[in-house]
Amino acid sequence: MPSTSLNGQPATPAAWFASPAGRALVDGEAAMLERVMAERPTPPWLWLAPVPCAPPDQACGRGLRLWADGAGWRGAVRCEGALPFPSESMGTVILQHVLRPDGGDGLLAEAARVLEPGGRLWLLVLNPLSPYRWRWRGHGLHAREPLGWRRRLRAAGLEPEPVSQGIGPGWRPHADSTLRSGPGLCAAYALRAEKRVAALTPVAPRRALSVPKGASAA
Repeated sequence: MPSTSLNGQPATPAAWFASPAGRALVDGEAAMLERVMAERPTPPWLWLAPVPCAPPDQACGRGLRLWADGAGWRGAVRCEGALPFPSESMGTVILQHVLRPDGGDGLLAEAARVLEPGGRLWLLVLNPLSPYRWRWRGHGLHAREPLGWRRRLRAAGLEPEPVSQGIGPGWRPHADSTLRSGPGLCAAYALRAEKRVAALTPVAPRRALSVPKGASAA
């Protein structure tokens, strides 16, 4: 039988994100992300969330929001393993609390694969310094600081921004969509990264013609 959390509920990540405390965090993040995408419409986007959410507003443009379902994803499409999308087909990819802090970067590699060159990835993760961590304690959730995430993003071929942005409540559960500079005491933080654009193959310089001594170069 699954272990139980401090409040007697099943100790699983999905169970916590579906709880009032987890839902408050997820809903605030969703409002922020929808606002950002509506301000800067992009080509097709992919949003992977920890729990089912309402479809985004049409102002966000064309895209898919899927949620975790065991070892796979469900929503408009259902899949397991590799994401069923062509390489470099997404302008924006959102990973909302779906990456494991302790390794296993197959999903991050897949996200980088489907992201077009110059496209943007949003990574939302829990903040280990927030008092809100007492609300997810015992649910099998773990958090790490931004430096480790930036290393993993670079290893996947992405270029993260140097400053993470805090989001979510500090202690009391309520939906907060405000982004702040640095994680601070917010329940979570966001890291943005862009997919590196492959450099063009350099053109070899033409070899200069030698001019014999005494000859005119005109």
